[in-house]
Amino acid sequence: MNVERSLRLIAGLFVFAAAILAWTVSPWFLAFIAFVGLNLIQSAFTNWCPMMTILRKAGVRDGATVRPVERAA
Repeated sequence: MNVERSLRLIAGLFVFAAAILAWTVSPWFLAFIAFVGLNLIQSAFTNWCPMMTILRKAGVRDGATVRPVERAA
């Protein structure tokens, strides 16, 4: 899994977990959903996200994980 896919997975898990917590524990968890959304918007404009930096330092690779298909000669 590469950085971009890992980032989408983590953001989705954060939003899902915060939605469940907002429904069951406290509506204040909706603020965390707003934070994740605003961070995704800012990363779309700046092409920088703190989680991407963390993932790269953790050893998650950049680029596509699928190898190109080789054509038979």
